[in-house]
Amino acid sequence: MSRRRIIIGTRGSALALCQTEWVISRLQAACPAIATEKRIIRTTGDLARENAKGKDVGKGVFVKEIEEALLRGEIDLAVHSLKDLPTELPEGLCIGAVPERADPRDALVSNYSGLAQLPYGARLGTTSLRRRAQLAGFRRDFQFFDLKGNLDTRLRKLDEGQFDAVVLGCAGLERMGWASRITERIPLEVCMPAAGQGALALEVRADDKATLEQVRLVEDKEARCAVDAERSMLRTLGGGCAVPIGACGFVKEGKLWLLGVVASVDGEVIVRREICGSPDRPEEVGRELANELSDAGAKDILRWNCGST
Repeated sequence: MSRRRIIIGTRGSALALCQTEWVISRLQAACPAIATEKRIIRTTGDLARENAKGKDVGKGVFVKEIEEALLRGEIDLAVHSLKDLPTELPEGLCIGAVPERADPRDALVSNYSGLAQLPYGARLGTTSLRRRAQLAGFRRDFQFFDLKGNLDTRLRKLDEGQFDAVVLGCAGLERMGWASRITERIPLEVCMPAAGQGALALEVRADDKATLEQVRLVEDKEARCAVDAERSMLRTLGGGCAVPIGACGFVKEGKLWLLGVVASVDGEVIVRREICGSPDRPEEVGRELANELSDAGAKDILRWNCGST
């Protein structure tokens, strides 16, 4: 394979840069002929996070400008946290590869030993509706407060005593070398992660055969199978509106297991289901679970929150 340079677009946060370096190391290990150049791109989400006073800025805003640069040919490859990608990609783009996935679970970071040990009326820092709803279902006494900023900023706010605990992603803490800060890896039956959480997406132009060929060298088939099922479930449910939806898939003993949850915003109603299917048909498995969730009550939750019919 001839030597070529791949220009990689990424956000400028410490975590985004860390993830990009990790991808570069995997690409170069798989193909030493690859030369890379990083290009930092400021996104709408970065600006919104700075100015939105802690509000959840929504899916897609952390990738828009990067995808535009990719479509213009200014970069060859984009590295994203997969959970930030909308389930429908712009025409002409595709997920070229999903590398090995980190722990998809949510993490409790606290001076207390776990969720059950937090004091009555504990102050939890998280802006995520998905986390708030499920944790409210676990304990009604929890108080939730907005938590914005990059990982280091969020941890600093905890250390300053603004919260009794904060809820973050295990994967981000691990990639930054801060796994020791994790107090508890929250069980899936308590808080289901976002679809794609813990995974990275290597997004490329669909007609760029050379880059596609090279990024596929770092594809992890089981991770790809799991996230394809999760994203299919989310897409079928219509995950574009502000409804707490979680999903987690994994391959075990040759079978694809997919778990899903849809909750009301206040956590009063939580619908959970899981199914097992063929890893050769992940999108079909995702659609099947979405339909089971809908039949079990998720349809009503979606109607209440989105005005869907």
